[in-house]
Amino acid sequence: MKIRLIYLLAFLNLLSCKQHTTAVAVNEDSLAHCASKLPSRLGNIPTNDSTITASSSVSHEGMVWIEGGDFLMGSQDQEGRADEYPSHKVKLKGFWMDATEVTNAAFKEFVDATGYVTTAEKAPDWNELKKQLPPGTPKPPDSVLVAASLIFVKQPSGVGLGDPSIWWLWKNGANWKHPQGPGSSIKGKEKFPVVHVSWDDAMAYCKWAGKRLPTEAEWEYAARAGKQAAYPWGNEAIEKGSPKANTWQGTFPSFNTSWDGFDNAAPVKSFQSNAYGLYDMAGNVWEWCADWYRNDYYKMISNQLIDNPLGPDSSYDPDEPTVPKKVVRGGSFLCNASYCKGYRVSARMKTATDTGLEHTGFRCVTD
Repeated sequence: MKIRLIYLLAFLNLLSCKQHTTAVAVNEDSLAHCASKLPSRLGNIPTNDSTITASSSVSHEGMVWIEGGDFLMGSQDQEGRADEYPSHKVKLKGFWMDATEVTNAAFKEFVDATGYVTTAEKAPDWNELKKQLPPGTPKPPDSVLVAASLIFVKQPSGVGLGDPSIWWLWKNGANWKHPQGPGSSIKGKEKFPVVHVSWDDAMAYCKWAGKRLPTEAEWEYAARAGKQAAYPWGNEAIEKGSPKANTWQGTFPSFNTSWDGFDNAAPVKSFQSNAYGLYDMAGNVWEWCADWYRNDYYKMISNQLIDNPLGPDSSYDPDEPTVPKKVVRGGSFLCNASYCKGYRVSARMKTATDTGLEHTGFRCVTD
């Protein structure tokens, strides 16, 4: 399918989006990749985290100890995308993990202490941006190269699912303090997960907190909580029984029934934790991991027992080979079975390091 880079790159070349294929019988409903060909934000603008120093002490308050062990990583059923196969054995040492996604209140404490300015609060640097684009791509007008981020906009009934850029709006002034753009606020939302944070922003926070981002293996191991099941809570379908996570119910992207109690993001701890005491390991907001994304990484390591894998040495996404991407995990409030079952424990997504969205956040770990 073709996905247009609109808003920021409205005048740039169309890029081809290749659909994943695999010998495994893959569920067609899960093939659409909700992080594919998003309207691109910018190049790797240098952050100001070089001035950030770690807090004087690292507290494990609000964290959960995850005992180390072995597990089978990757999809073990028919629902996975091609990059979730083959499943392979991984061995991990123990680690501490935040029980919740980093909240607005915690991120504000970091910003107040350091003066940090997030990626979304800076204008894109065209000289960096064009490194990710085909040679000869024309420069967008200066009116487009402004401090902004991507917000979700519901669409009229009947809109197809083939072009994710349709429901993402490049909004001037949208950032972690203004999640829906100017006029919106996080006042009263201190316990909501911080969003519109790039991978660089998440790393800067981790450095200040004396922590780090989880590896992809650590994230999946923690989400599984000792179970070889499809979801953090087990194998029951997400819309059976009582609400188990903050996802989209109804017809995406036009109508959300809010059966789970929320139309957008939810305060952390709004749903039952998994068996390890971790909240929102499915839904609410996508979570950054430390690893570079490669579509073939699991195939590269499948014939060996891997101790504490750190992921590939570099990024490669055949859909956008010039764009460096990191792994995001867990799904968000926009995930629906018709489009994105990213709330499965093995689901892997990929996002450019400089991209922040209204449904992307993170949590930290420490050794």
